[in-house]
Amino acid sequence: MEPLLIGIDLGTGSSKGVLTDAQGTVVATAVRPRPRSMSLPRPGWAEVDAEAVWWGDVTSIAAELGAAAQGAPIAAVCVSGVGPCLVLCDEQDIPVRPAILYGIDMRATAEIDELTDRYSADEVLRRGGTPITSQAVGPKALWVRRHEPQVWANARRWYNSSSYVVRKLTGEYVLDHHTASQSVPLYDIEARDWHRPWYDEIMADLPAPRLAWSSEVVGAVTPAAAEATGLPVGTPVCAGTVDAWAESVSVGVRRPGDLMLMYGSTMFFVQQLEGVARHPQLWNTAGVAPDTYCLAAGMATSGSLTSWLRDLVGEVPFETLVAEAAQVPAGSDGLLMLPYFAGERSPIFDPDARGVIAGLTLRHGRGHLFRAVYEGIAFGIRQILELLDTPENPVRRLVAVGGGTQGGLWTKIVSDVTGREQEVPTVTIGASYGDALLAAVGAGLVPPDTDWTRPGQVVRPDLSVRDTYDTLYAGYTSLYTDTRAQVHTLAALQTNPTA
Repeated sequence: MEPLLIGIDLGTGSSKGVLTDAQGTVVATAVRPRPRSMSLPRPGWAEVDAEAVWWGDVTSIAAELGAAAQGAPIAAVCVSGVGPCLVLCDEQDIPVRPAILYGIDMRATAEIDELTDRYSADEVLRRGGTPITSQAVGPKALWVRRHEPQVWANARRWYNSSSYVVRKLTGEYVLDHHTASQSVPLYDIEARDWHRPWYDEIMADLPAPRLAWSSEVVGAVTPAAAEATGLPVGTPVCAGTVDAWAESVSVGVRRPGDLMLMYGSTMFFVQQLEGVARHPQLWNTAGVAPDTYCLAAGMATSGSLTSWLRDLVGEVPFETLVAEAAQVPAGSDGLLMLPYFAGERSPIFDPDARGVIAGLTLRHGRGHLFRAVYEGIAFGIRQILELLDTPENPVRRLVAVGGGTQGGLWTKIVSDVTGREQEVPTVTIGASYGDALLAAVGAGLVPPDTDWTRPGQVVRPDLSVRDTYDTLYAGYTSLYTDTRAQVHTLAALQTNPTA
């Protein structure tokens, strides 16, 4: 029987798995919705129960997909997940606290400032390619050491979401190079190794995981993991990576000049580069394959903001809200929104930024608000694209993926606001599909540059609304500066209401 591949992705709102053959044909899929798996115990905090959610979903999905294989051999398994995260575990690999999530968790602001001052912003950028922001692992680890010393004392190893699962599957303590490069300031992007002086100072006695490339087979399913998942003992397991990079693999964003725009709970950008590039408002990372590099950016809210608005107006079906928004003219009849409802990552890196809706009148309805959400996010996308697209690293192709590409209105608004074409592939299963391809590479079934993408539609901008959006974009870029002091005051009240 032909060998099959399993790819599993651990997302924010759900976990997904796919079973494929070596040609990319989908044999089976599995989904585990987790709409409330993320805990928000305090403003600016975002956590997940790694054992119950991530490992629980992997065991369930692996069992379902393994059964769907109907006796065909599983050539390899690869797992991706949200990240970079901080999962601290004891000697038995039991988490000693909930996992601290990626850039949407903004608790470590003091530690970000401290480490930036200690190592100097220029040196951090030179060595790691990326400034220290809420996306970074280093300040979060330092925060736990400072604020939860007993938790830190009980920790023996640390993981990302995907590397935690790799450990549970194989017993191996390993992290992929890409995730390591996002674990700022612990990793040297040009040396492709841990920067030991900073690593040892921040992580103290926690050993550094060995490093591997995402498609590299790093271990095999143990008897204990086989019992939990139903996977055969000895099944090869690849290193895996962060979900957005697995998704970029899934849609063929592999060449310099390719850029993936991921419409999800947050908006994420991955651009392939010729070599290392450094920008104080972007993240420079290692790619998933050896000798590859990327620029990346991420917004703190996108799909999560549309869900918030839907819940606010009474859980109206999304189809109804999209239809109403489509009837509203470009510019939402003079509404302008800053989508900073959970702070913001790129390009302002401000955990105390807050959402602003400007121009409201009594004649505006929920369709106006829903369209203004789409447009506000689109203005943020335009702002980031202007940073990514440079003469040195031009964006030649923009590929749109994710659940937000369904329905067409959101992608249309983004093309209208940015003036850019977007390719939407026919198959956009997501990061799990990229994981399956990485597993096929790791198993030696396909060459490393294999592309399973099937071309789909092209979304082209409507030039007739360009002037309207140019005017509103100018307002968007100044509105944050004009309101920053006030929203910071409000953010302080939200964090400490008695102040």
